Parts: sequence; C-alpha cells; structure tokens
Amino acid sequence: MRLATWNVNSLRSRIDRVEAFLQRHDVDVLALQETKAREEQLPLMGLQAMGYEVAAAGTNQWNGVAVISRVGLDEVEVGFPGQPGWGEPAETEARALGATCGGVRVWSLYVPNGRKPDDPHYVYKLDWLARLREAAGAWLDTPTALVGDWNICPTDDDVFDPAQFARSTHVTPPERVAFQAFLDDGYAEVTREHAPGYTYWDYYRQRFERDRGLKIDFVVASPPLAGQVTGAFIDREERAGTGASDHAPVVVDLAD
Repeated sequence: MRLATWNVNSLRSRIDRVEAFLQRHDVDVLALQETKAREEQLPLMGLQAMGYEVAAAGTNQWNGVAVISRVGLDEVEVGFPGQPGWGEPAETEARALGATCGGVRVWSLYVPNGRKPDDPHYVYKLDWLARLREAAGAWLDTPTALVGDWNICPTDDDVFDPAQFARSTHVTPPERVAFQAFLDDGYAEVTREHAPGYTYWDYYRQRFERDRGLKIDFVVASPPLAGQVTGAFIDREERAGTGASDHAPVVVDLAD
C-alpha cells in the first residue's frame, strides 16, 4: 500500500493537482488537511471516476480533513473520542477523521496551530494533543497511522532557523513533549529515516526557493504498522510552481 498525507490548503483550489499527484505516484490512500469546505462543496467526481472513495469533514472555509482511498473506506469516524472543542461556545472543529483502508486505520489530523505561546489557542493545542494521545493509546495494537499536519517541529533540525522561532509556537518544549509522548507510548514517526528535509515553506519572501522551511507533516505509526514501512519520500515538486500549497505531500510505502 502507498499512503500519503498532504495539507492541500484548499481542495477546491487544488483538485487538479491532487488528481495528478494520485496518478503520478500511484497512491492508494491520501489523507488531506485544510480542505477548507463542506463535503457537498468538494469537487469529487474526478476522484470517483479514478476509482477512489472519499470521506470528508468540513464546516466552512477553515480547517477540514478528508481521506481518499481506492482500497476500501470503512468505519468512517469524524473526530476522535474526547476531542476538545474551540470557541465560545466550544465546538468540535473539523480536524480529525478516521477510516479503515485496506486493513489500516488511517487518521487524517490537522493539529491546531497554537498561534502564540501566550494565546488561549496554544492551551487548546496542548489539550487537543493530550486528548488525542489518550484516544490513540487504545489503537497501539492494531495497524494505525496518525498522519497529517502536526504543527510541531520535534527537533531543531526541523526548523530552518531555530533562533528565529525561539519565541514562537511549533518549537516550544511543551509541544515537543506532547509529540514525544506518542513515541514514548510505542508509536513511531516513520518518515524521518527515509525522507529528510522540510515539508512546509511559507509563501513569504521566497522561502521555498531558499529552502527555509519546517518539517511539520508526519506519519506516526503503531508498532504493527511501523514494521511494514519499506520507504518514504517528500514530494518537493508539489510545492513548486504557480498555485502550489505551502505544504509538500509526504508518501510512505507499506509492505503487504
């Protein structure tokens, strides 16, 4: 199975790129983040004509997650157990969607950004991750992939200039501890060994052309799934050119 994750930054704006990406890399399952639309607004006919099923969750022009699969799409679940809400009154955002695809439980995750370390959204981010960890503890013994935009740089190597981000989110000790907690529980981040490099480059000041990026998109696998990984790569070419998302897709190959 070939599994990919991509923060597409609007599926409606980049559906042509998504369809071409699936064909070019022969992808079986693609998890998307920041689809930025309700399900009925998404242009899915082309994907369906290619033999893919689609499960999506979205409420407005913000957030939104989806799973696209040609190897089955079963037990679709919007939101993980205990997922916290945001806002007044607090509502569950479209940031997590799970589906079983070819025997693998795939969770497309768009972790809250956090905004600033002194912002209430940062507290929400840490709570969101803690609740996800609680839920994920029950999935350790089954083939499970927690994939998507984690909005965390686990190490200084994942930041083009750690000093520049010293007072920003994504690199604070509590965020890194929250990410490491999944690994301490037994999950493995399976892309780093095979796919070095960044996955996100801001549109600001030609950061992609200067390779001033962040590594924030990951595939975190349960032990039964981690043992099936045979390779991975970052498709940097998808970040290039006019109309690109600010994230590149991350692709992982799994043995049968």
